[in-house]
Amino acid sequence: MVLPKTENEKLKTAVGTVKGPGETLHEYTFIAPDPERQLKHGEFVYYTAPVDGSQRQILGRITARAAVKLFPDTFMANPAVPPQTVAAMLGYESEATELFELTVTVLGYYNDLLQDFTNPRVPPQGGASIYIAENDTLTDLLSRGRRGQLGSAHIGDLLSRDPVAVPVALDVRGFTSTHLAIIASTGSGKSYLAGVLLEELLMPYNRASVLVIDPHGEYDTLQQVQNLESFRDSGYSPRVRIFRPQDLRVRISSLTLPDLRYLLTNLSEKMHYQLGRAFRYAQRTWGEDKYTLEQFYMAVREVGDSTQGEDESNDDDPTTGALIWRLSAALGGSGIFHDFENIELDELFQPGMCTLVQLNEVEQRQQQVIVAALLRRVYQARIDTEKGKLQREDRNHLPFPVFCLLEEAHNFAPANADAVSSDVLKTILSEGRKFGVGVGLISQRPGRLDGDVLSQCMTQCIMRITNPIDQNRIAESVESVGRDMLKELPALSKGQVIVSGASVNTPLMLRVRTRRTEHGGEDINAPAEWHQWFEHEQPAQAAANALPAEKELERDEDGVLWA
Repeated sequence: MVLPKTENEKLKTAVGTVKGPGETLHEYTFIAPDPERQLKHGEFVYYTAPVDGSQRQILGRITARAAVKLFPDTFMANPAVPPQTVAAMLGYESEATELFELTVTVLGYYNDLLQDFTNPRVPPQGGASIYIAENDTLTDLLSRGRRGQLGSAHIGDLLSRDPVAVPVALDVRGFTSTHLAIIASTGSGKSYLAGVLLEELLMPYNRASVLVIDPHGEYDTLQQVQNLESFRDSGYSPRVRIFRPQDLRVRISSLTLPDLRYLLTNLSEKMHYQLGRAFRYAQRTWGEDKYTLEQFYMAVREVGDSTQGEDESNDDDPTTGALIWRLSAALGGSGIFHDFENIELDELFQPGMCTLVQLNEVEQRQQQVIVAALLRRVYQARIDTEKGKLQREDRNHLPFPVFCLLEEAHNFAPANADAVSSDVLKTILSEGRKFGVGVGLISQRPGRLDGDVLSQCMTQCIMRITNPIDQNRIAESVESVGRDMLKELPALSKGQVIVSGASVNTPLMLRVRTRRTEHGGEDINAPAEWHQWFEHEQPAQAAANALPAEKELERDEDGVLWA
């Protein structure tokens, strides 16, 4: 009696034979029957070769699959009869096995000193045996982090293997220092993945300081981490703090001249000139961070054109009046921009705390100015703290790195548009790693996201993308994802993601793990809500509108019914 092979025995059995080199220097092809359909696109295989006096496993990833031998077409003439049955009837069994030619892109062997894969530059010999890489080997080699250890973020497992067989953990240091991009079409699961990532950052083995810009109020459910035992450790419990629009405060004097010009639309050249003079006058007169809106009105009047004579009234000239009217409309009527109050940085950032800044119901230009002001303050505080200009007792002292995650990033760094938040983001993305300010961008429209901004995110999580423009933007801006993987983007299912860049050792296709907290970004179920309304609200409304039963209706001479 022959016992069935265990999973490990299957993986240690040769699955194919090398045919020869591929089209490029880092590719080869092999032939395999693959009756159990193990050799999927993206699967990891290896051959052994001598390197520096010892046998090494040379790892590679399957990037193409083509049939070289199939059943004859006549065996499939009757759909009701399987071709295997026809083959058996004709004595064709010994030759009926299908054969496939598979192309493999070589990764190489893992070099512990370099902490990366090294390509031996020698293709495998023709006739060499090919094996499927074992689960434990892939778990050790593919992830730069180790699940549950300091600096790791377990976001899912390898898509080509059984669920949880090969868990993958990102290197948190990689994406918090060199920035992160999560790109996906609507409904692909990008907010769900972001929630998983935030959960990992709040785990006891990370205790991150995170700020989330949440334009739609989707991340409220993260508060559940405060009540879950898995997020606690001796002396540690994570915090989630929410700032809703009515809680936000940005001090008017902290706005820059570009901020003001961006808020005040349709300014004439003369208004631009007068606004700049008033801004500098206010800073000279009352201090760079101390003037109020009324004092800024005074500055506008003070620098305006003086057309009044000795006997004339003290009315403002038209430009001054129009400028003050715009300032009043943009700043005076807002509950966010304030004369004296400002959200302090220690209210936003603490290790082990995730702060959600919800900007729903806030006009888009105001959103961009708020984000620009916050990021500018954070970045400057980290620079001054690192250079020793700020001490513990100083208001903006920020003695630890921070990570800022921006939903709908294409609104804050739009392509071919001049948003005030774009320049701040570009500065942080290019220089923030030196001062401990990391940025994560989430977008459903990479085609509308500034290419320079996207290209500076060195870790990419890319989910299903069907729009050709968006696919081209990813191909142009993301260097670490191979063309073979980009072809997979339209075929990815919800919850499947391609991860590449600084936080993993090689590009990977993963299935995202299940969240520990509830997902807050679900779409509204319109049919269910309509049905519920008819069950509960419509009968009550009908009863309220019904005429009293005891009153009889009478028709007047015009045919109108009256109670």
